[in-house]
Amino acid sequence: MLRRLLQLYIGLVLYGVSTALFVHANLGADPWDVFHLGVAKQLGISFGTVIILTGAAVLLLWIPIRQMPGLGTVSNVIVLGLAADATLAVLPPLESMVARSALLVGAIVLNAIATGMYIGAGFGPGRAMA
Repeated sequence: MLRRLLQLYIGLVLYGVSTALFVHANLGADPWDVFHLGVAKQLGISFGTVIILTGAAVLLLWIPIRQMPGLGTVSNVIVLGLAADATLAVLPPLESMVARSALLVGAIVLNAIATGMYIGAGFGPGRAMA
């Protein structure tokens, strides 16, 4: 059980880091993150805060379909937002296309590893996966 919990939370932190790397590379974003970025810009709140608020809203939409979120699902909402904000706070500005491209490739690889860890831990799907 302890191994699975460590796997879950390490995977979620890495997923949040990879999300921040995608955004920081500034070479395009997935649909959820386009939404998160737009809301953050319009409301003047952090990207990670929007991830958390959006995730909580999506989980509320599970009530009518009587879907019970697992520990991993609830943790996903909180940990991703916190890890993304923490990562964005420490990343230096990037102007070089080579550096931004390398960051994007790193984000893709890290995202794959993080997803495997998180899903493999078996504590429930992500907020948008159920």
